[in-house]
Amino acid sequence: MQFVFETFLEQLSESVDETDFRDAMARAAAAFDLVKFAYLCLAPRAPGKPRLISNYPPRWTAHYLSNRYHAIDPVIARAQGGQCPFLWGLHYSRTGLSDFEQKLFDEAAAFGIRCGLTIPILDKRGNVAAMSFAADGLNPAFLRVTERYEEAFRFMATCFHIYVRRKLSADRVVNGVQLTPREYECLEWAAQGKSAPDIACILGISRRTAAFHLENARKKLGLRTRMQAVAQLSASRKGFS
Repeated sequence: MQFVFETFLEQLSESVDETDFRDAMARAAAAFDLVKFAYLCLAPRAPGKPRLISNYPPRWTAHYLSNRYHAIDPVIARAQGGQCPFLWGLHYSRTGLSDFEQKLFDEAAAFGIRCGLTIPILDKRGNVAAMSFAADGLNPAFLRVTERYEEAFRFMATCFHIYVRRKLSADRVVNGVQLTPREYECLEWAAQGKSAPDIACILGISRRTAAFHLENARKKLGLRTRMQAVAQLSASRKGFS
């Protein structure tokens, strides 16, 4: 178990795009014999597009997003209303569904997504997200795993959300300037007192690469020194604390 978590956190720390994050969660979930997962983070302002990272069939995720199913999905609605993990699908939470909601479940079932465990995520900035581990049936093995490791899945979902928010969201904007994931990440470590060699060791990159990203961040911000860039990052965060 410890090895699974350590590997998962290492992969999250090294991830720079959605593909990296998808692969990290898919590998961790597979260690628990969970085949399908989906992370959905709602846009902070309507009518923004939600962020969806999953290994569901691409045809289904494209259909889901193009039809804005997140706005009527009863699983997402329930995730918005609480913080406790819950099971859904089949005989769980299927009573009282509208025709549209029933249609959504039926369409998902055609892609092997018939039930699952969803973990609501509400962070300190008010962002709402959900991590779902899905299956084509509530078989005894799936129920045992979701019950036994529920707290572990909550931890994994929270870590996933924090890393995605930190590396992929608009939070990478500093004083109106958009930084790349690596530039922002290196600047974050610099703000924690880490030198370029330290950052290189932490991120598994060369010292020259770490220095390159820090220098790019400084130039983009139009500042003379790295310390000024770090100070500007700290100042930009005050509005999000």
